[in-house]
Amino acid sequence: MSSPLAQLAAIDKVGPSGNGSKNPVNISFEFFPPNTEKMEAKLWETVERLAPLGPKFVSVTYGAGGSTRERTHKIVSQIRKETALEPAAHLTCVGASVAEIEDVVNQYWESGVRHIVALRGDPPEGAAGFKPHPDGFAGSAELIEHIRKMHDFEISVGCYPEIHPEALSSQADIDYLKRKVDAGATRAITQFFFDPETYLRFLDRVQAQGIDIPIIPGILPVTSYTKLRQFSGQCGAHLPAWLTHLFEDLDEDPATRNLVAAMVASEQCRQLQQAGIRDFHFYTLNRADLVYAICHTLGVRAVQAN
Repeated sequence: MSSPLAQLAAIDKVGPSGNGSKNPVNISFEFFPPNTEKMEAKLWETVERLAPLGPKFVSVTYGAGGSTRERTHKIVSQIRKETALEPAAHLTCVGASVAEIEDVVNQYWESGVRHIVALRGDPPEGAAGFKPHPDGFAGSAELIEHIRKMHDFEISVGCYPEIHPEALSSQADIDYLKRKVDAGATRAITQFFFDPETYLRFLDRVQAQGIDIPIIPGILPVTSYTKLRQFSGQCGAHLPAWLTHLFEDLDEDPATRNLVAAMVASEQCRQLQQAGIRDFHFYTLNRADLVYAICHTLGVRAVQAN
């Protein structure tokens, strides 16, 4: 069987969909917890709009330094109790002792949540870098191993197609992903990227290292190029020149920007789909319409209520 990258190289030769048939895909969405009542209303509008698409799961983030921990717990619990969606709760090592994390994990298990996204976490705003809590975990591998000993959760983790900004090397970054898999991770979700080849090369490399869990591409529709530059600087994601050219001068023109954003993300997903990728994770930024349109282009249709 040829590698995903080799399959991508053949896309233009076979044309869209290869044999003319639609390719079913699995989708999942990431939401972030709201800071205000207005933002909370926006979140639930987003959930209501996207839920009929039948996502495999929806995740809810922590803010930097664990700053939204309580709001994350509240939203995850509400999704579990009030919808048919499968929620995945983000959990980080930042600013929490082992005992505090154990309490959170037990609360999730007792409330029926069965999926955790286990991350080291970003340092608090203004901090020079990550510093483990004196009574906490040194990193995500230790967190994963501890969760696995407590309960039989599905555990998703993060990974970086273009290398974590703090990693010593690309190989060291993949070695740490392997540590997380060995500790009990069952799925990895990538940081956002824009060139499909970047993800497919990464997929070839991790598979060569014996990492056999699903590696789900994380897709970020562009809602603000100014903020995107900020995000990319923080996480080490490369912004291609062609992307900069497409979005220049559009931050004050949201209608045009959204059309371009839908085009870029849809084409990115189409190429990945043609290379055999069947799972996509969308960073929604709590904005439903753009993500809904992209999913539509992938062949996803809303499930009609009986």
